[in-house]
Amino acid sequence: MKAQAEISTPGDAANDALVLAFGRLQGAANRLEYILGRALEAECGISHLTFEVLLILGRAGEPGLSMGAIAQEQVLTTGGATRLVDRMVAAGLVERVEDPGDRRARLVRLTALGEETTVAAARAHVENIKRYFLAPLPVGDRDRFAENLRVLSHAARDMLPRLP
Repeated sequence: MKAQAEISTPGDAANDALVLAFGRLQGAANRLEYILGRALEAECGISHLTFEVLLILGRAGEPGLSMGAIAQEQVLTTGGATRLVDRMVAAGLVERVEDPGDRRARLVRLTALGEETTVAAARAHVENIKRYFLAPLPVGDRDRFAENLRVLSHAARDMLPRLP
């Protein structure tokens, strides 16, 4: 697939192979985000963003992560991450604890309820991913497609500026 030699009209722009391919990727991602996010809310009572933070904290393990690290992982402002974590603390999913390496700093970690919620939500999410993300794809293409998405995601992440 390659771009047209020259884009000189709105029709050329709208029908350029690369523009169309990226638009399809973006459209699929937006639609799947909506579908899978609504399913998480209906089945588990949490938003997709909350689930993503639970997963980030689950990957991090003990002793937890700083607000800055959570913000960086989710491409949020520190204020946005703080508001989200405040809601998660109120829901009993996470707690703020003293940083063992710096007594002035606080870390965020999963509570027992947060761990249970992460596991239950992940189980439901995997089933929905199979249904809405994998099932439409040819079986022989699934692993390569997932690997290509990983490569794209890491390349895009590495191009982002680090948040202060």
